[in-house]
Amino acid sequence: MPKTQASPTRYLILGATSAIAMAVTGKLASKGASFFLVARNPDKLDAVSKDLLTRGAASVGICTADLDDTAAHPGILTAAEKFLGAIDVALIAHGSLGDQEQSQAAYAAAEAILRTNFLSAVSLITWLANYFDGKRQGSLAVISSVAGDRGRKSNYVYGASKGALNIFLDGVRNRIDRNGVQVLTIRPGFVDTPMTAHLPKGPLFASPARVAQGILSALEKRKDIVYVPGYWALIMFVIRSIPQSIFKRLDL
Repeated sequence: MPKTQASPTRYLILGATSAIAMAVTGKLASKGASFFLVARNPDKLDAVSKDLLTRGAASVGICTADLDDTAAHPGILTAAEKFLGAIDVALIAHGSLGDQEQSQAAYAAAEAILRTNFLSAVSLITWLANYFDGKRQGSLAVISSVAGDRGRKSNYVYGASKGALNIFLDGVRNRIDRNGVQVLTIRPGFVDTPMTAHLPKGPLFASPARVAQGILSALEKRKDIVYVPGYWALIMFVIRSIPQSIFKRLDL
């Protein structure tokens, strides 16, 4: 039988300087959580670390790394386990929106999006899934996107990377959920972050804080998939339901 899981206190955050990740860790720090943070920019990483300690985090370890370098993943993850003692929750929050026009014109640009959003995530998920499965407890949370629900001409390369990620997570969940491990797929809609700074803002945009609260609630309730904010579940249901004969004529 799976072990009874205590309240999580030790968090591994991959892509720790993303707006959503910082909103998540900011809410947890005041509860005395411990963190191991991984991101590319050492200055931002140091600033986030100091902020979390100020907010009440018990301890914060940091590692500067480009997560596209999958060969470095085992060393990073082993270092995280050593620093924390054990990993209760892992949040994979790194990603790249990329440029649709460039990626549809040149394979190299498309490959870069797929490498960051899918292949690097697969590498991390594989190690973490085996780690949690071995302990028969833990939560693995991965930020995907509503863009993965259906391909649209405006962002189908990014959408394909997230759609593939969703399917991979479905399979991992099917394998290890029965052993007491939560696998949470997080599907945000439009979020007001630096990654979307170039896009015109509308009423469907949510703040990182709102998305973070949805993630933490889904972790606590041990959900499998969460759309954040929740209205995106209905929006994407409608979009998935449009017949292909009509959908292919739409400008989305």
